[in-house]
Parts: sequence; structure tokens; C-alpha cells
Amino acid sequence: MANEILKIARLQDADIKGKNVVVRVDYNVPIKDGKVENDKRIAATVPTVKYLLENGCRVVLLSHLGRPKGKVAPEFSLAPTVPVIEKLMGAKVHFAKDCIGPEAMNVVNAAQKSELVLLENLRFHPEEEKNDKAFAKQLASYGEFFVQDAFGTVHRAHASTAAIAEFLPGAAGFLVQKELEYLDRAIRNPQRPFLAIIGGAKVSDKIMVLNNLLGVVDMLIIGGGMAYTFLQAQSVAIGKSLVEPDKVGEAKDIIAKSYSKHVECLLPADHVIVQEVKPDAPSQITQAMAIPDGWAGVDIGPRTTVLFIERIKKARTIFWNGPLGIFEMDAFANGSVSIAKALAEATKTGATTIVGGGDSLSVLKKAGVKASELTHCSTGGGASMEFLEGKTLPGLAALSKSASLPAQKH
Repeated sequence: MANEILKIARLQDADIKGKNVVVRVDYNVPIKDGKVENDKRIAATVPTVKYLLENGCRVVLLSHLGRPKGKVAPEFSLAPTVPVIEKLMGAKVHFAKDCIGPEAMNVVNAAQKSELVLLENLRFHPEEEKNDKAFAKQLASYGEFFVQDAFGTVHRAHASTAAIAEFLPGAAGFLVQKELEYLDRAIRNPQRPFLAIIGGAKVSDKIMVLNNLLGVVDMLIIGGGMAYTFLQAQSVAIGKSLVEPDKVGEAKDIIAKSYSKHVECLLPADHVIVQEVKPDAPSQITQAMAIPDGWAGVDIGPRTTVLFIERIKKARTIFWNGPLGIFEMDAFANGSVSIAKALAEATKTGATTIVGGGDSLSVLKKAGVKASELTHCSTGGGASMEFLEGKTLPGLAALSKSASLPAQKH
């Protein structure tokens, strides 16, 4: 497991009083008809931003939104987030229509201490995703200190996450610290039994994390579309279900590794199946693991749901990433929704429950399970998975190197 988190400075230990502070946040929120539909990612940064404001800092917020591919696209403007930020932070927000250039600098200079500046979408400039140093230097010029509070972006080597740390001393904000604390504790010192529930469509997206988790978990549940590749690896008929033929060998290896490490590895024992994947398709429930020709699995069956919930009740630490069926279609959401509700119940009885990944969070919403009913809901699905894979995350590695930099003079 990557140990770069041990070297990262914490915001609460840094001398930031009265300074101009540049903060990377993740305000990549859904916007419809010019209004923010879900403000959870903005709300998650409240502790860090308010701490800075209370310490008399002028706070410059950097974020991306969507994928404008290096060009100005009005539908990806951060402007609609301004009233939400003002309400949540209780402070005035000055909005700059660009993130670099004279106009942006003028807006920054016009802001007072204990006020906020939000710069326009970083990804309107191709230099952001290219980790361009000159671009990063311009972003760094707005402050004397850098705070990383966008956990969802620390696995990206971008100008605002990696290169910027070459020009400013920096520290992890409270959100990033919280994410790392829960993920690191789960891997290094979990309450046992430790159960991982890994779903989603593709084995290829999860191979590395599965291999790494086998070194620490006691039980492993594999569901979703990726389960059919594992079933095929066990010579179980899967009909016309989703499969990655080139990953069958790796699936076999993971199953063999689970046996050798005495990890209980569970696959679906029955399935909801259809002949055509559409919301109103007639469905059946198989009587066993096998799926007949001409049929495709779209959700775990009722016996599997009961089996998986039994394991959840036994576990003291649970990590869940990825739905167990095509939950977007209500008819095939029961398995995923049942697991979400079971995690909320397990939390009530003292289990540590960690959920990561955008689809898993969408399942929680469909199930009516609030984030507060679980121990921790990660704001960065990709970052949390790469951390659990044991990868070095560029945004954290850069932050650990920035700690020795002198503060900028303004």
C-alpha cells in the first residue's frame, strides 16, 4: 500500500493565518437549467473553507466541471455554483470568468480577507489536463499557500493537483484527510471480519483492487456484470450475459488466490434474467448459478440477496464499490437496493461501512439511504479505488513534496 499519506502536511498544522490561500476543490456537480441539482460535493468542503475564512484568509477556489475538452463551453460554467457556495460558506463569493489572465487576477485582488474567489472551470484550458507547469504557476500566483481538498481528483496528474504543488507549500484539507483516514484504516487496521463487495460492469476496471484486497479482507463478494466473467471462469453457463473473455484467466487466478489466502469468495447463486435488456422486459429467476442460452443476467436473485446480507451482518468492516445489477432500471435494482439498506442496518450495529464510486452513491439515493446512515461515503470513486489498489496518487505525492517549499511573497 502506498504510504505517501504519512508524509503529507495537514491544514490544521500549517501557518495560514491571514494568508492568501489557493484551494483545489471538486465542484464537479450536476447542473440543470442553470441550477445545482446536488450540492453534496460543495457541502463536503465546508469544514476546510470555513476554517480558512475564520483564520482571516482570502480563499481562491479552483475546480473543474464536466469535460469541456480544453475549450470554453457555457454549459460547463461554474457560475451556477456561486449562490450555493455563498449559502453554504456564509461568505461573499467573487466570480472570475476565467481562471488565468489579468481579469482573473483583478478579481482575486479585489477580494478582501475572509472572502472567497471562485475561478472559472479549469478545464476550459487544455493546459490543465496536460499538467502544464506554466499554467500551474499562474494558478499558484494567486496565493501564498495551497490546500488540496479535492479527493476526487488526486489520482489525476493535472496542473491544479500536481504541478501547482511545485510552486507553493501545501497541505491536505479536512475532506482529503477524512477520506484517507477511513480508507487507510480499512486497509491497515480494519475491525474483523472485513468484507469487500465489488460490483460494476467490468472485471478489467477492478482486477488490481481485487488482487490487493485479497491481502486484507476476510470475505469477498463479487456481483454486477463482472460476476459473469467469474462464473464463466468456474465453467458455469452464463447464457448471453456480459462477459470479458480475455479476463477469464485473471478471474480464475483471483478465485485461486482467495482459496490460498483463506478468503471466502462469493459469487451470485441465482439471477434475475431476461431475453432482452430493456426496462419492461419479462424476467425470470434462475434456480441455480447457471443461466440458460438466450438469456442474460441483469441482477442478483433473491437467494443470493439473502446470502450476501447474511455476510454483511457478520462483518465489522465493509467496503462497497459497484452495483450488483442494472440498477438504473427499476425492475433490476432490487439486489443493489437491498445491499444498500443492509449496509445502513449494519452501521447501526457498529460496523464500519465505506461506500465509494458514483454508481454506488446513486444506488444509495435510489434506496433512500442517506450518507449519514453509513460511516463514510467517498467523494472520489476513482481515487478511492486507486488508493486501494496501492497506487501512488499524483495529487498526494506532489503534496508531500511541496511541504518544504517557502511561502510565496505577495
